[in-house]
Amino acid sequence: MCSAPVALGELLKVSRRRPLNYLSWVCLGGSCFPLPCMLVVLSSPVKRSFFFFSFDSQFTETFLAERDKQSKWSGIPQLLLKLYATSHLHSDFIECQNILKEISPLLSMEAMAFVTEERKLTQETTYPNTYIFDLFGGVDVKILMRPTISIRGQKLKISDEMSKDCLSILYNTCVCTEGVTKRLAEKNDFVIFLFTLMTSKKTFLQTATLIEDILGVKKEMIRLDEVPNLSSLVSNFDQQQLANFCRILAVTISEMDTGNDDKHTLLAKNAQQKKSLSLGPSAAEINQAALLSIPGFVERLCKLATRKVSESTGTASFLQELEEWYTWLDNALVLDALMRVANEESEHNQASIVFPPPGASEENGLPHTSTRTQLPQSMKIMHEIMYKLEVLYVLCVLLMGRQRNQVHRMIAEFKLIPGLNNLFDKLIWRKHSASALVLHGHNQNCDCSPDITLKIQFLRLLQSFSDHHENKYLLLNNQELNELSAISLKANIPEVEAVLNTDRSLVCDGKRGLLTRLLQVMKKEPAESSFRFWQARAVESFLRGTTSYADQMFLLKRGLLEHILYCIVDSECKSRDVLQSYFDLLGELMKFNVDAFKRFNKYINTDAKFQVFLKQINSSLVDSNMLVRCVTLSLDRFENQVDMKVAEVLSECRLLAYISQVPTQMSFLFRLINIIHVQTLTQENVSCLNTSLVILMLARRKERLPLYLRLLQRMEHSKKYPGFLLNNFHNLLRFWQQHYLHKDKDSTCLENSSCISFSYWKETVSILLNPDRQSPSALVSYIEEPYMDIDRDFTEE
Repeated sequence: MCSAPVALGELLKVSRRRPLNYLSWVCLGGSCFPLPCMLVVLSSPVKRSFFFFSFDSQFTETFLAERDKQSKWSGIPQLLLKLYATSHLHSDFIECQNILKEISPLLSMEAMAFVTEERKLTQETTYPNTYIFDLFGGVDVKILMRPTISIRGQKLKISDEMSKDCLSILYNTCVCTEGVTKRLAEKNDFVIFLFTLMTSKKTFLQTATLIEDILGVKKEMIRLDEVPNLSSLVSNFDQQQLANFCRILAVTISEMDTGNDDKHTLLAKNAQQKKSLSLGPSAAEINQAALLSIPGFVERLCKLATRKVSESTGTASFLQELEEWYTWLDNALVLDALMRVANEESEHNQASIVFPPPGASEENGLPHTSTRTQLPQSMKIMHEIMYKLEVLYVLCVLLMGRQRNQVHRMIAEFKLIPGLNNLFDKLIWRKHSASALVLHGHNQNCDCSPDITLKIQFLRLLQSFSDHHENKYLLLNNQELNELSAISLKANIPEVEAVLNTDRSLVCDGKRGLLTRLLQVMKKEPAESSFRFWQARAVESFLRGTTSYADQMFLLKRGLLEHILYCIVDSECKSRDVLQSYFDLLGELMKFNVDAFKRFNKYINTDAKFQVFLKQINSSLVDSNMLVRCVTLSLDRFENQVDMKVAEVLSECRLLAYISQVPTQMSFLFRLINIIHVQTLTQENVSCLNTSLVILMLARRKERLPLYLRLLQRMEHSKKYPGFLLNNFHNLLRFWQQHYLHKDKDSTCLENSSCISFSYWKETVSILLNPDRQSPSALVSYIEEPYMDIDRDFTEE
């Protein structure tokens, strides 16, 4: 072994070539055998000095001990020196494990303080233990992956206990020391290897939590098809393991978001889609397909999502898991909440549960109390909530993926919707106690609360499930399906084919279906509730697609229209998101429905109320344009009908009379075109472009298209900006052609929602984009030559 010192100049060259965290113990990251000489960085509060020593030097260990007294390193460098010596291929791993058990408490107590109220104290510590551990190369000691190395055909066997210690140390270092998680994420072979450690129940939770954190910072999404024996691994998970595994799946099946606002524009999305077509399926799509190929995967998720609290795993296994959660800090916030509930209940009925880990004492926050066998009901419920929200998220993502129809069939077959209906009152929308459970550092109204997160995830699932799919009628029970049939019969219209085709054995049971239950809680929701947006979106998705009179009447009979108008007019809702969702829902509820307009006029029965309603509409057309579109379409249909009931509504309804005025339509048209540009079009505001097209298509039907274009030209001139609006509209329509002519789903949605054939949409856009300046229906005919600017590249700023 070499013990002679190296010149300082050579030493500094090494320090410049490698990052600080890799200066020490470099051989551990690249070789299974020690290098002759090792470089270690020794730090003091005053300055950073570089020293050179050999591992077999007695001076080194003595020197480290001396420096330890001055810098308060807690003996970590010496322990790492011993750990390296006992972690080689032919070493005694029992001694290695003993050293790990000495290191682990030094880091775990510091990490616990980091995520609790003691974080401030930790941050004031000059050199935390985790930092020293990483600085001296502890992260790079290869112990976990030793079993992947064969010696003369025999593979090493590391105990689960040692693996748990290694995982705990790694995780605690990641929690407290910046950059460690990212470094681990760059080691793809290590990340893939971690999945293999989940085969053991003893190391599953620790492994899953470390993987989740690593994947959260990994720049490139991992591919699940690269995980060895993925199908066997997942199939062998018990239900608790599968629920926790969903935390990892949430990262691997969702498309990565760069966080750049430009990526959310349709222009950028279209460019990305073109690029993706040449590259093939994304990693998220590949991962979704890999999961769906696992036999019984979706069925098990449905069982987890619909499992009642009484069916959850027994007390003993839950106690064991919670004990692991205590020592596994990713779940410290959850555990903090669970402990608080347990303490509250113990004060009232002595049915508490305490689970001190080995060595726990009064000093580390847990009293010396023996473990109880009785588990508080509230803790059982929270246990299920934490599981279900992860499972529902995975199901929701799969419902929105490429295999949507396949997932829909399986979810229906495995009775997810009836199961959720049975859990609605007791778990999903259960009543809260005065001390409702919230996570550490959050308040009761925070969206991070488990209760609130579960409700939002449940509503998102309903929205994805109902949106443009026949299976939406599974949200009803048999009696409610019969009610739909009766509505159609009374109105003398054909029954909806999807209702007739619904498998009655798969619908909700009980007195009320899931949709009706949702309406009931929606009407009771407080004005300031964050749920209003999601509730309205979920109900609206049930109405979206081809307009169904029976569906509308089903909801109208339950007072939905009056509730929406109360929220918009009487409560004077201020939230833009909630207003947008309510306007969209109101539009779908009223579209082409004479009875809905009669109910509207009955509720908005004074000029004062109507002015408040108009004020809400005009305050943001991006939010209200879908309602403007639906009323405009309804007016056009009513005007072409010969019916006394329709004539009465046309003569009495304030809203229809207001929309029928040409100045009103022109005002809407001008503002709709003016608030959007190609570079700023998103999925949210592209509806403004389509609403403006609806107004012009209906004008074209009445041979009034040239009149509307001429009026737009006059409005431009009155604003002293000739050409600015029509040039913008011309560019928007050029983009519209590129965007919609290659998107089957989007074009079908336009056709179904407007009851105007897509061919008529395309013809109208082509007529407006006609380059012939002699055409009375072409935009260029109304743009004066000096102000012409219609060939601008979409990518121009």
